[in-house]
Amino acid sequence: MFSINEESRRYPTRPFLGVGALIFEDGNLLLVERAKEPLKGYWSLPGGIVEAGEKLEDGIRREVREETGLVVEVLSMFEIFERIIEDDAGKAEYHYVLIDYLCKPAGGQLLAASDVSRVAWVPARNLREYRLTEGTLAVIERAFAKLQR
Repeated sequence: MFSINEESRRYPTRPFLGVGALIFEDGNLLLVERAKEPLKGYWSLPGGIVEAGEKLEDGIRREVREETGLVVEVLSMFEIFERIIEDDAGKAEYHYVLIDYLCKPAGGQLLAASDVSRVAWVPARNLREYRLTEGTLAVIERAFAKLQR
């Protein structure tokens, strides 16, 4: 499969397709702290770019395993949103279309790996204590609300 290097993501000619995992266990959500740019030092959902020829659910399972060591069961697609990060001149420096999936742990050993510096299980009441990537808090709050129904 084709792997995308970090530099080719800057100033793209079209958006990159990414997947994110809303992984819940015992009322907590798994967050990861990004170790690389863009968004180094921000907390977000585990996930990344789908590789050419890779099915979306296979991509989410691969990304979660690479970043957290966990094996997940993909339950359902939750939401689609886009993230555009502009440079100082207002030009799209990064552009992602992100598909988030509800997931649950199915094995593995939790650890920060790949492009992640830390991992944390976070209850809803503590989410605002984390420096979250733009738009992530709203998605997480909607997911928590859905699970409480």
